Amino acid sequence: MAVRLVNVGFGNVIAAGRIVAIVSPDSAPAKRVVQEARERSRLIDASHGRRTRAVVVMDSMHVVLSALQPETLAGRIGTETES
Repeated sequence: MAVRLVNVGFGNVIAAGRIVAIVSPDSAPAKRVVQEARERSRLIDASHGRRTRAVVVMDSMHVVLSALQPETLAGRIGTETES
């Protein structure tokens, strides 16, 4: 069984099967999730200094910040997991 990887931008990839949610960073709950992850050293910033457009919550309680839109990431997960 192969691990399916999803490109979250700038050559960074994460395991598709470990994703719990992909949300916009604009809401207050998403901001709290990011802050808690930062405080617990579970934040992975894959945005390379660009504006964060998606917050990816993993089943390991890690949070990944991406410069790609949530819709773009969801589309990549859908196309990569169907093959």
